[in-house]
Formats: sequence, structure tokens, C-alpha cells
Amino acid sequence: MKYYCDIKKQNENMYIVHFPDMANVTTFGTSVDDAKKMAKEALDAVLETDIEENFPIPEPKYNEGLEIKVSPKIAFAIELRKARGHKTEKEIAAKAGMSYQQYQRLENPKKTNPTLEMLYRLQKVFNRPFLAL
Repeated sequence: MKYYCDIKKQNENMYIVHFPDMANVTTFGTSVDDAKKMAKEALDAVLETDIEENFPIPEPKYNEGLEIKVSPKIAFAIELRKARGHKTEKEIAAKAGMSYQQYQRLENPKKTNPTLEMLYRLQKVFNRPFLAL
């Protein structure tokens, strides 16, 4: 999963970063490289917080500027939550043959760490792959 950002030089030592798909993500750096690093950190932090607060995650649509890849744990949690749709975590956990707490951790980017067995079960429940090699 990736989003694109625009980096604009504000002055000699300031480069402003803006994500058109994520209105609540703006940061800056003292150089272009620093701005890229800050963009990654800001994007991951906002997405992680939005997941925790159960805010909707906007689909990446803007595809110009600089590509910033979302952390794999955050991307997995987002994809899993999207796949679940309007079903409850308990419903999915039961279908996957795992406890509610196990499933709940999978949708938490700070705690997610699915085993291959869990991925296999989720792929059967949602009838789609979550791991592409």
C-alpha cells in the first residue's frame, strides 16, 4: 500500500510535505531527504492513529509526486479491516477458528504479527489472498 505526496520548497531550509489523499497529514523537513523521511513517519503515525480511533481510511487515488510506502503492519491491518467490512471482529474470529482476542490483535498495527496458519485461515474466510510472494 502506498500514498503519494508533494514536496515543495518553502525556503532555504524548509520543504513542506502534503498528501493530497490524506488531508490531515502535513509535515516538513530541512532537506528533500529529510522531508521524505518525515513524510514516511507522519503517514504511518496518522494511519496508525486513524485505525486505533476507527476512522475511515481513504483509498490512495493521487498518483503523482513522491511515492511513500505504508509500513507492512499498518497496511495489513488496513487491508484486514477493509476485508471484514460490516462484520464484527467476533464473527470473523469464529469463522477463522481463532479467539476474538487473536483476531483483534491482527487488526492492531502495533500488535499484528500473523502466522502462516492465521493467514491461511483468513484467506479461506475472506476468499482472497493477504500474502503475495
